[in-house]
Amino acid sequence: MDAELTALAAAGATALVQQMVTDGWTQARDRVAGFFSRGRGGEEDVLAGELEEARAELVAARGAGDEGTADDVRAEWRSRLRRRLAADPEAAAELRALLDELAPASAPEAQPGSVTYNNTISGGTYHATVIQAGTVHNATDR
Repeated sequence: MDAELTALAAAGATALVQQMVTDGWTQARDRVAGFFSRGRGGEEDVLAGELEEARAELVAARGAGDEGTADDVRAEWRSRLRRRLAADPEAAAELRALLDELAPASAPEAQPGSVTYNNTISGGTYHATVIQAGTVHNATDR
């Protein structure tokens, strides 16, 4: 398999894993299941179930701070995408179109907690560090 298809499979797996934790997951899941089941009638429901299992595993891993399992989920789907592209190189165009559909939701500026504007702090005197963040966990006064 050439480097371009390998890179496409990696990009697809990354986008898929990113979608697993978004509000648009159901639509993405259905589109990805459709992509994998082309030409294999009746497998779409099975693939959707496998994607749901992967999502549950990913959500649990992220909740536990287990990035290793998250990497495993991404690697599994990268491998599956590579095999799909190797079996049908014409599927690359379909995968690219699918990635284009998913891109707006997976772009960094669309992720929860991202900062897309410049913010300034003015009108006061601050005697401590000022932190701008989308979410701060375990913050305590010291």
